[in-house]
Order: sequence, then structure tokens, then C-alpha cells
Amino acid sequence: MDFALTDLQQSVRAAIEKICARFGDDYWLERDRDGKFPDAFHRALADDGWLGICIPEAYGGSGLGITEAAVMMQTIAASGAGFSGASAVHMNIFGLNPIVVYGSEEQKRRMLPPIVAGKEKACFAVTEPNAGLETAKLQTRAERRGDRYVITGAKIWITTAQVADKMLILTRSAPIESGRRPTDGLTLFFTALDHRFVEVREIEKMGRKAVDSNQVFIDGLEVPVEDRIGEEGRGFEYILDGFNPERILVGAEAVGLGRAALRRAAAYAKERTVFGRPIGQNQAIQHPLAECWMELEAAELMAFKAAWQYDSGLPCGPAANAAKYLGAEAGFKACQTAVMTHGGYGYAKEYHVERYFRESMIPRIAPVTPHLILCFIAEKVLGLPKSY
Repeated sequence: MDFALTDLQQSVRAAIEKICARFGDDYWLERDRDGKFPDAFHRALADDGWLGICIPEAYGGSGLGITEAAVMMQTIAASGAGFSGASAVHMNIFGLNPIVVYGSEEQKRRMLPPIVAGKEKACFAVTEPNAGLETAKLQTRAERRGDRYVITGAKIWITTAQVADKMLILTRSAPIESGRRPTDGLTLFFTALDHRFVEVREIEKMGRKAVDSNQVFIDGLEVPVEDRIGEEGRGFEYILDGFNPERILVGAEAVGLGRAALRRAAAYAKERTVFGRPIGQNQAIQHPLAECWMELEAAELMAFKAAWQYDSGLPCGPAANAAKYLGAEAGFKACQTAVMTHGGYGYAKEYHVERYFRESMIPRIAPVTPHLILCFIAEKVLGLPKSY
């Protein structure tokens, strides 16, 4: 076993750290206040070629693995950018994988380079108001009319839809009763987000104000057949190629966010003096921070184990889900502990840890709840009866 990062992975971390150093705490605090998309940060990563880290070189990317992507995304979050920085580019890293794997050569050459170059932004439109995580029950319809499909329906919690030019959208093209499985009859498209037929309403939310979340209402959006990814009715199968990488990356990002919070908490504990001694000298401060360090380290190991399995072509579902679960829990605890270490100042925006704490709820909820992960592990790993 070798737990060290390779020279390549270390160079990825160093390069990302160098870019992130140009976007300090004040930049992210301002984005949290004004809610503006971090365009300058997105542009900086695009200019240095990082938006296509997992995209094959033939289409403008770097052709690296999910392991390198996890290093990149963890580094972004750990810089203090948190989920505001990570979510600004998250879709580029995992969301385009169905196109890479199942798209035609023409589609890959047409669709991928503009995203990699930062000339276009994309969103991932799967979740629906009445379906949630029960993807088979989604109701957005795609009706074939000659050489086009007409899409009508609604999506919710769609990230970056305010700024996106394109969307990867999962639709139902055949009734649920018509297939052998409930997930049959779902069709995937990557197409233009045409605001003449698509209304985007932003959802005001707890954290990560700079990266929008939205309700999306689609009414008669015409999509050419050329924008359909793979075969009609097999869309659910295709998006599965993005699910495990997303869980791995979210787990790594949560660890990065937790480390940003822990770093600030430890620094404050050394500087803050009460009753004539630094508060970091007290075990009641030391022990929770030490626990957070250990839990973040353990979560990181699971994330990189899952990434290694994925890149090696091995089954990685249990490890990917565990990485997301453990990273989210460890990141949340570290952010909560950082706020408490700061005391009253932890509630002040200028100390940044309250922003980290708000963002730490994101990986606990999305892209899958901790409860469903526990159900998955119980059924698929432990062989217990399915509970849902």
C-alpha cells in the first residue's frame, strides 16, 4: 500500500493552491454577501485548463482521473473557498461524464470543448419537486416529434441554472408502466437552456449564496435529436456514470471545508487569551479539535480509496457512498466545532467560520441524504432486506 500522493497529484495540488491564493477570504466573504457568481475564479481555473481535468485530451481536457479531481476539489474547498468555490466548477468535473462515456464522437467534439474552455456553463437537471431522490418517478416529459423532442416539466434544486448556457437534463420519454423496470423510459439530453421556453427562479437558501440553486420550469422546449445522449429510454443507466464520482468529490470537498474551519479554529485557540492563558491550552478546546482532525483524516482515506477504485475500473458504490457520508459528517463537525471555539466571534461574518458552518450542511443533504446511504450500505454490503 502507498498512501502518498503521486508527483502528478502533488503538482495538481500545488497548482490549484496557487490559483486559490489569488482569491482570499475577503473575495469569498464578498461573494457570500452580494450573491454574485465567482466569475473571476471560474475564469482563472478555465484559463489554466482545470475545468476539464477528467475530460479526455482529445476534447480539450487533461484526461486525468477522479483521484486527481478529488485532490483539486478538496484543495479548492480547503483554501477557504468552501462550497462556494467548489460548486462553481463541480458540474464540470463529474456532470459531463455521461457525455464522455456514452456520447457520439460528434457530440463530444461539439459539446465538451466550450465547457472545458469556460466559454459555456452547464447545469445538471435531474431532481424534481414531486420525485426527489425517487428518480424513476420524475415527470418531465420528452415527446418525439420528427427530428426533435419537445420537453415540458419542472426541476428543482438545479445549481448554476441562473448562469448556465446548457443543461444535462433527464426526462421521461415513455410511461413508467411500459418498461421492465421503473427506471426504463428515461432519456438524457445535453442541450441549450433557452430562456424563451425555460423559466429559472432562484431559491433563497441558507448558504453558498454565490452559487445559485433554482426551480426550473420548462414549457415546450424543442431539442434536436442530435442533443440526445445515447439511446432513447436508457438515460438513467447513463447518469449512473456520474453518481459515484459526484459522491467521491463531495466527500473530498467536505473534508477540505472541514480543514479550512479547523485551521482557523486552531489559530484562534492559540491567539485568544482568557484568564491569562490561551484557550488552546485548555483540554476542553484541544480535545474536540483533535477529534475533528482524526475524523477528517479518516474520511479523506475513504474518499481516496473510492477514487482509486473508480479509476481502476473496480466496483466503488459502497466506498463512494461511505466517502460522501463520512466526509460530510466530519466536515460538519469540524465547522460546528470551529464556531464554538470562536465563541461569540464565531457568529460574526468577519471570522468566516459561520459561513463554513452554513455551507457544511450542503454535503450532508446532497446529492443523497445520509439516511439513504445507510440504507444502501445495509442492503448492498451487509445483505439486509431493502427498507424502502
